[in-house]
Amino acid sequence: MTENARPSGSYWLETAPGEPHPALTEDLDVDVAVIGGGVAGLSAAYELTRAGRSVAVLEAGRIAASVTGHTTAKLTAQHTLVYDKLRRTRGPEGARLYARSQTEAITRAAALVDELGIDCDWEPRSAYTYVCDAGRVDEVRAEAAAAKEAGLPAEFVTETGLPFPVAGAVRVAGGAQFHPRKYLLALAGDLLARGGLIFENTVVHGLDEGEPCRLSTDTGATVRARDVVVATHYPIFDRALLFTRLSPRRELVVAGPLDAGQDIDGMYITPDEGTRSARTAPLDDTGRRLLIVTGEHFTPGTGDTRERFERLSGWARGHFPGVTLTHAWATQDIDPTDTVPMVGPLHPGAHHTYVATGFGGWGMSGGMMAGLLLTAQITGAGSPWSELYDPRRLRTQVREAPQFLQTQAEVARHFVGDRLRPAPPVDALPPGEGAVVRAGGDRVAVYRDEAGALHAVSPRCTHLGCLVGFNAAERAWECPCHGSRFDTDGKVIEGPATKPLERREI
Repeated sequence: MTENARPSGSYWLETAPGEPHPALTEDLDVDVAVIGGGVAGLSAAYELTRAGRSVAVLEAGRIAASVTGHTTAKLTAQHTLVYDKLRRTRGPEGARLYARSQTEAITRAAALVDELGIDCDWEPRSAYTYVCDAGRVDEVRAEAAAAKEAGLPAEFVTETGLPFPVAGAVRVAGGAQFHPRKYLLALAGDLLARGGLIFENTVVHGLDEGEPCRLSTDTGATVRARDVVVATHYPIFDRALLFTRLSPRRELVVAGPLDAGQDIDGMYITPDEGTRSARTAPLDDTGRRLLIVTGEHFTPGTGDTRERFERLSGWARGHFPGVTLTHAWATQDIDPTDTVPMVGPLHPGAHHTYVATGFGGWGMSGGMMAGLLLTAQITGAGSPWSELYDPRRLRTQVREAPQFLQTQAEVARHFVGDRLRPAPPVDALPPGEGAVVRAGGDRVAVYRDEAGALHAVSPRCTHLGCLVGFNAAERAWECPCHGSRFDTDGKVIEGPATKPLERREI
């Protein structure tokens, strides 16, 4: 991997570090406890606070710093090629509800930016889903027609602001791009001013669905709340077996300065080439822009991530001559088997527990939508799209059973197959590399640091027991089954796992 492609950290975190919040150390009683401080959790907490509820946000790390801190921050209701599929699987009314719910979320965010005076580089932009393959033009035309039928200002075009020709594209106006950290930190500040509470470095590991609900934390404190929202990206509590209907994928990001004259004036994505997405952001007083390119989807813990960074960097430099890549990072998405996110009651018997998950790469508008929908449900206001996003839905699961079965087959393949794979000896590990090796007759996940010291942990993910794989570019252990991530000493980076990998001796 070239130096330009080496993971350097998120631009959003670098330019908006934010102030820390305390960990929860004492028992607490609130109306609503929100687990997870990303865009969905903070949006829900904020809207509920404005609705008059006492709210506490419980975040295992730092707020707006995990998946939300590594997004590309595009706000649009056009989610690649989704509406033609929705009108076939959910009917025209389902497609219209999806478009309306996502659009209202974007409208709400724009209103809050104005009302609170949030300086977050907010820029209205059109969204484009394009193809360069002439054989896919009919597919794009159908999507443009379906998006327009769903109520979006959509049109089929062949001219874009990209520096290369396309065969066709869906253009949808009314979107926006912004700095996600600056927006959410401002929202968090206003939440606190309104009496809401935020606790960081507080891991929730137990949920008792009584009246009130009780949450136990790693700090020893207990939270009692009438209602609980699980907004941890991948649910840490899964009493409806949602994990069978969700699949994780990682996506790489590279970014670097671009001359103002090279601005592409829009937010672009293509399903071609394993997905490529591009947009720009304000960079400095000289008028330069920051080019942000994403792509290279892969299952966590599989394959050579450094090679994928090379491919993405090569694509960016090849299509945008003169760009110097200064940042590289990765994010994680959770895909539902039936296209639509799951927002609502946690399981069929739930009365006071809710979940928000499965945003499929569109967590900005989806998370904001979830905040509005969950607030309506918890306050009893109701929402016309509750049924569309209901996690308890079954009809669409039957209709899209092939995708469900494919997801489960992939999990089974990793659960069984990874245990049969030959394991290299410890001595074969070079500095800076990790692998699941054989040591003393057992499998051990071992990382050799640059000084040659070995860091050994159990290879069994503490979520459901799949074997982890090593991501060499980000130097992390990753579970290919459900996406849990751990650092080289076993500490949880990302759930659904809440417990670290056990340390081992070599």
